[in-house]
Amino acid sequence: MNWELNGLPLHPLIVHFVVVAFPGAALLLLLSAFWPAARRQLGIITPLLALASLIAVPLATSSGESLEEKVDGSALLETHTELGDTLLPWAIAVFVVAAALWAWQHYVVTPDAQRPHPTLKATTRRGATIVLSVLVVVASVGAIVTTVRIGDSGAKAVWSDSSEG
Repeated sequence: MNWELNGLPLHPLIVHFVVVAFPGAALLLLLSAFWPAARRQLGIITPLLALASLIAVPLATSSGESLEEKVDGSALLETHTELGDTLLPWAIAVFVVAAALWAWQHYVVTPDAQRPHPTLKATTRRGATIVLSVLVVVASVGAIVTTVRIGDSGAKAVWSDSSEG
């Protein structure tokens, strides 16, 4: 695939979407997990933003690999490339946890009058809520930290002297 638009590489454009949308999805996931009013307002938006991010991450990786073939290599670029390959598992985790949290809230915790209320024991519900909360924190913090590390390494690769790396 040609990862250019009018001769310009698409990688920076795609990456900027990921840098905004993916940590945004992680933050919305945290809000949804620990602030019920936010969860009610956000609804399906959080898993949809997580899905858009999940789709964009491999696009950013592929466009970056294409761009890497066209520029001079450096240790900084290699570091960025290696770190970039670590984002997809976090994107999958954020999406899966966001979808699970939405489904848990939508179908188990607050089902509407037309759906039968699931018959879960209070201890089972509490345990599942705790597990989901832990998964939310791990996925969100991991996603944000990894995104920052990748972005920082990319900025260094682009803006530093080539003599440094």
